[in-house]
Amino acid sequence: MALNLDTIRAAADRVAASHGLDVVEIEYVATAKQRALRVFVEKTAIERERLAAHAATLGSTGKEDGDEDEGVVPASVAAGTVSMDQLAWVTHEDCEIFSRDFGTLIDVEDLIPGAEYTLEVSSPGLDRKLYHAADYERFKGSLVKLQTFEPIAGNRHFQGRLIAMNGSKVVIDTAAIKPKGKNKKKPLEQSAEIEMANIEKANLVPEI
Repeated sequence: MALNLDTIRAAADRVAASHGLDVVEIEYVATAKQRALRVFVEKTAIERERLAAHAATLGSTGKEDGDEDEGVVPASVAAGTVSMDQLAWVTHEDCEIFSRDFGTLIDVEDLIPGAEYTLEVSSPGLDRKLYHAADYERFKGSLVKLQTFEPIAGNRHFQGRLIAMNGSKVVIDTAAIKPKGKNKKKPLEQSAEIEMANIEKANLVPEI
């Protein structure tokens, strides 16, 4: 029986929803020696908003009297270099519980037939990948790095601040990156518009 990622994603979404989580993306990697199913999860938008509001009421220590379980404000957030919305708010315990329940469902429904596999569950991280148009809308204002399938003006690698979505195009401010080392010249173009269909991969660049 062939592996059906759509069926696996639907099952993962069901398990995640029962724990106040969203599945960001699923990746399946198969080599001659190993098969791995990687699942990236984060708290739902409602949970992220609730936790952010709670954290905003706390001091720089991230805790208030009697607060032991949640609401810790990361130093990067307190310093203003990372926005609350960039944080998945996922704990190791969240990943462990999801992994246990989802792994059981995979085995019961035989969603990954054949030889043994490894289930890896984690947060997307501060350098998270951007997959969909909604990701680019959500993280406007963040630094990103992109690689295209086809070169644009001879270049396949871009880095800058995500400005907007212009129809099907992603707009980034390439002048937002300060040149390093001996190359002190500013880019000739102050911005770049890249068709989403031409983006091979894209990641946030942590500002820490």
